Amino acid sequence: MVLPLWLVVILAGFAAWAVLVLLLVPGMRWFFRRRIKRVLRHIGDRLNIELPSFKLTRRQVLIDRLFHDPKVQAAAAAHAVASQETLGEVWARVDRYAREIVPSFNAYVYYRVGYALARAVARALYRVRIGFVDEASLAKIDPKSTIIFVINHRSNMDYVLVAFLAAERATLSFAVGEWARIWPLQQLIRAMGAYFVRRSSGDPLYRTVLSRYVQMASEAGVTQAVFPEGGLTVDGRLRTPKFGLLDYMLKTFDERDEDGRRDLVFIPVGLNYDRVLEDRSQLLKLHPEAHKPGRLRGLGISLGFVLRNLSQVLRGGWHRFGYACVNFGTPVSMRAYCRERGLHFPALSDAQRRDEVGRVAERLMDSIGRVIPVLPVSLVARILARDPSRALSELELKAAAHAFMGELEAGGAHLYLPRHDHDYAIGVGLRMLTLRRIVLEQDGLFRPAPEQIETLNYYANAIAHLDACQAAER
Repeated sequence: MVLPLWLVVILAGFAAWAVLVLLLVPGMRWFFRRRIKRVLRHIGDRLNIELPSFKLTRRQVLIDRLFHDPKVQAAAAAHAVASQETLGEVWARVDRYAREIVPSFNAYVYYRVGYALARAVARALYRVRIGFVDEASLAKIDPKSTIIFVINHRSNMDYVLVAFLAAERATLSFAVGEWARIWPLQQLIRAMGAYFVRRSSGDPLYRTVLSRYVQMASEAGVTQAVFPEGGLTVDGRLRTPKFGLLDYMLKTFDERDEDGRRDLVFIPVGLNYDRVLEDRSQLLKLHPEAHKPGRLRGLGISLGFVLRNLSQVLRGGWHRFGYACVNFGTPVSMRAYCRERGLHFPALSDAQRRDEVGRVAERLMDSIGRVIPVLPVSLVARILARDPSRALSELELKAAAHAFMGELEAGGAHLYLPRHDHDYAIGVGLRMLTLRRIVLEQDGLFRPAPEQIETLNYYANAIAHLDACQAAER
C-alpha cells in the first residue's frame, strides 16, 4: 500500500512534534534548570545574596496573584460600573496590564548574560569607578529590610552601570520606561527582573495594577532601583522629583516591626560621567521650536557615531569616554523616619500622604545630590562656565580649579581624582573638552567654543547643586 505524499508529510510533522515535546523540550528544561541551580548556589555561597522567594516565583503565578488581588478586583468592578464596560472586558485589560508589568526573573540570564554584558559594555566605554561608599551605615541595615536604590538619571547607561557595580550586593529590579519595550530588548530586560512602567498613563485602572505590583514586591523584600526624576536630565541639572513609585511604596508602609514587617530602606546613589552619550540629543529638548531629526535621520546620526568610533578603534586612536563614577550614600530608614515624625502612612488621607511623600522625595533628592561625584570634566567645565568670554591659561585654570576643589572638599563633596593627583585630574578634564571641541586652545589660552556653551554648561550643571549646598551650610 502506497501512502499519499500529504499523509506522509502530516505523519512526519506529528513525529517531529512528538520528538520535540517528549524528548528535546524536557531535556532543555533539565539543562537550563541545572544551570540556574548552579547560579543560585554561586549567589548564595560566594556573593552572599539571598534572593527573595517572590523573585523566584513563576511569572504566571505572580500574574494570577496580581490579577486576583482584592484591591485590583475592587478597582476593576468600580471601573466597569463607571465606564459601562462589561466586567469581562475590564478583566481582560487588567490581565493585559499585569502581563505587561510583571517581570520573568531568571538568575542565569541576570548573572551569566546580563552581568557579563553590563560589565563588558561599561568597561569598554568608560573607566568605571566606585568613588564613595558609606560602608559603616550600609552594614547596619537589617538584612530583612527591603532595599530601594534611588538614583539620579543622566544617561540610559545608568541601568548598565548600576546593575554592574551593585551585582555583588544585590539583584536589582529596575522600573523601566516604555522606550525599552522593543524586541528582543524587552525579553532580556524582563528576564533580568525589570518591570515596565507607562510613565504618562492617566488610566486609574493601570495605576492600581502597577501600584499593587510595586507594593507586593516591596512587601516581599525585592530590591528595587528607581529614578525619582522620572527621566533623563535635559540640561545636566538635577530635576524636580516625581514621586509616583515612592507614593506606591509608602502608601501601605507600616513602620511597626511586629508580625515580621520589613523596614523600607532607601539608599541614595549618585553617578556622573565625563561624557554622556545622549548629551546633545537631550539639549535639543531645550529648544522645542528647533528642527529635530526624524527617526531615520536620528538612526543615521547614531550609526555614523558608531562607525567613527569603530574606525578609530581599528586605527588604534580610540579612547574611552573618560570616567564614570558611582557613589553610594547614607541609607534612609523609613521606619526610623516615621518614628521620628510620628507618621503612620496607612492612616493618612490622600492629601496628607502626598505632602509627606513629597518631603521624603525632596530629602532623597538632596541626599542623592550630595553624593554625586565631582569628575574631571564637570570640574573644568564649572570653572570655564563662570565667564565663557574669558580665556584662561593652563596655569590660571589650575589655580582656579585647585581653589574650587578646596571649597568642594570643605563642603563635604565627593571628588574623584584619578591617581589621587589634582593636576592630572584637571588635565584629563581639559583634554576631554578640547578633544570634543567644546573648549578651544589658541596661543596657550583656553576658552569655551561659542557654539558649544550649552554643552559646556550641561557638564558644569552636573555639580551646580553643590554650590547651593555650600551656600546653605554657610
